[in-house]
Amino acid sequence: MGAPLLDVQNLRISFAGKSVVHGIDFSIAPGEKLALVGESGSGKTVTALSLLRLAQNAAVSGKAVFAGVDAAERTASGAPPKAPVDLLSLPESSLRGIRGRDIAMIFQEPMTALNPLYSVGDQIAEVLELHKSLSRAEAMQGAIQLLADTGIPEPARRAMAFPHQLSGGQRQRAMIAMALACQPGLLLADEPTTALDVTLRGQILDLLGDLQQRNGMAVLLITHDLNLVRRFADRVAVMENGRIVEQGVVAEVFARPQHPYTRKLIDSKPRRDGLAAASAAADAAITMKAQGLRVSYPVPLPGIRGWFRRGEFVAVKEASFQIPAGRTLGVIGESGSGKSTLALASLGLLPFSGQLQAAGQVWGREAARDKTMRRAVQVVFQDPFSSLSPRMSVEAIVEEGLRVHEPDLAPSVRRERAIQALADVGMTEAQFPGLLQRYPHEFSGGQRQRLAIARALIINPSLLVLDEPTSALDVTIQKQVLGLLQKLQRERSLSYLLITHDVDVIRAMAHEVMVMKDGDVLESGSLSEVLDSPRHPYTRVLVTAA
Repeated sequence: MGAPLLDVQNLRISFAGKSVVHGIDFSIAPGEKLALVGESGSGKTVTALSLLRLAQNAAVSGKAVFAGVDAAERTASGAPPKAPVDLLSLPESSLRGIRGRDIAMIFQEPMTALNPLYSVGDQIAEVLELHKSLSRAEAMQGAIQLLADTGIPEPARRAMAFPHQLSGGQRQRAMIAMALACQPGLLLADEPTTALDVTLRGQILDLLGDLQQRNGMAVLLITHDLNLVRRFADRVAVMENGRIVEQGVVAEVFARPQHPYTRKLIDSKPRRDGLAAASAAADAAITMKAQGLRVSYPVPLPGIRGWFRRGEFVAVKEASFQIPAGRTLGVIGESGSGKSTLALASLGLLPFSGQLQAAGQVWGREAARDKTMRRAVQVVFQDPFSSLSPRMSVEAIVEEGLRVHEPDLAPSVRRERAIQALADVGMTEAQFPGLLQRYPHEFSGGQRQRLAIARALIINPSLLVLDEPTSALDVTIQKQVLGLLQKLQRERSLSYLLITHDVDVIRAMAHEVMVMKDGDVLESGSLSEVLDSPRHPYTRVLVTAA
């Protein structure tokens, strides 16, 4: 392999005297793809950030010797290679010249990493102006070409767009274009596909692989998605609690894992509870039923026509389905397919046409009339951190539904009900002393999602709308939450409307499946019919991409 492009030795990171990374060693060869995997809190992201000294208030020691982006090129041409430098001891002025030019980074969430006040073209052009000394016009033309290279349609128009005007996949492509603007020798990719659909994940991985080969770039991939590691990486390093517990060639580590933690990660694929596969009784009540459900939004028309009338964007076109008690309907599709709009209509939060009944009633779009339906239909959102108020205690969060739907309950009874709801989702005072007085930020992602489920269950609904309930969680936590949802469904005969882009989650949870694209229902049927014998080409693409 020759000399490594990056050689990390005895890297230690601490915050306020508390050590979070404990003397790890790894190296990356030129053109190599190394995956750093582990659960949240394992130290993998802070490791990547510390290489460029981007981890604020972190005390970092050890060495990170970088050979230089053009070392191989200079050696091949007979010129002396650039002298290696220790990234952890360089002055800030020298490191600033390396960031973005020699080592670039793709951050996990492009919506927060991109500046909302500047167009994506301006942000990419800025990199070219700073590091390549191009004129403004040349830099903007280069930005458009980079967007085209990443596969964004109409790159000249998209370059003028602001981050919120792009889809998740387009924002991630814009981030990749910015990172690759100066053809760096090393790319640090922090969960670059976590928030993307399965087909988009495949496209982004293929794009990164193509650009990596074309530019001879090395990649450090930070992820908890083992399918990505299998598909993309050459080697893998497994982190647990700030230590690398195992590393080696991907095929060898996955086929013969040596460390118990590695085996735990590999065994964390969502699995179907055998009891969850039981068929619904013939006389089971229908919890939710839709016939010809249609949801549309008004949009401005271009030109002078927009002065006089508005156009229409149809987000859901003639969807029909029914969910019996104790069953799960899984709705799968890419971003923009209409599945989240379908969920919002099912919750009575969007106007719709057609027929939609929940618990034998129809949404009236009136607070007083819909109050009983809101008790029957509850929701668990994708991101528990943003869906739980940071200013409310656990007790206030979980009791909130009782205060609305059973306002006459005595405080002591509400408290008992809250304690029971928390126990039902596996959270007790014995595990978490002072549980009811704690706040959401004091819990992990999986624990926050359990709080969200307890909040939904406390008023005994008959249907839960699950909007990507595990996409923000690690694989091991995802498996626990899905197991909890299956257990609650068995015990309470709950119905679920499950919105997801993860085929593995659908296989673990759903009884019936509905496939959506661009607002259309392409096919629907039982789990085995749709996923094992898909009729539509788009469904086959989704299954293959997973």
